[in-house]
Amino acid sequence: MGWVNDARAGLSEGRTVQVRPTGGSMRGRIESGQLVTIAPADSATVSAGDVVLVAWRGGFLLHLVKEVNGDQLLIGNNVGKINGWAPRSAVVGRVTAVTD
Repeated sequence: MGWVNDARAGLSEGRTVQVRPTGGSMRGRIESGQLVTIAPADSATVSAGDVVLVAWRGGFLLHLVKEVNGDQLLIGNNVGKINGWAPRSAVVGRVTAVTD
């Protein structure tokens, strides 16, 4: 995915990035093609309700943190699917704004 690679490149340099992700898994919170601002995140400060870019099973997801249990984050989409638990260290960035 082009937008994921663009986001990862900027975030790895410590920059805030803007991308236009596509897909429907976050509809209601992020619509396909909306402009999303993602900032580098201190994973220790990520909490339930945050939307994060997270490394997941060989890829990356822009998903919602549903629950936090110590060093583990329960990741899911905004339409009811739960993906599973990911370590805080898998967080690449946090969504700070969504605009048209």
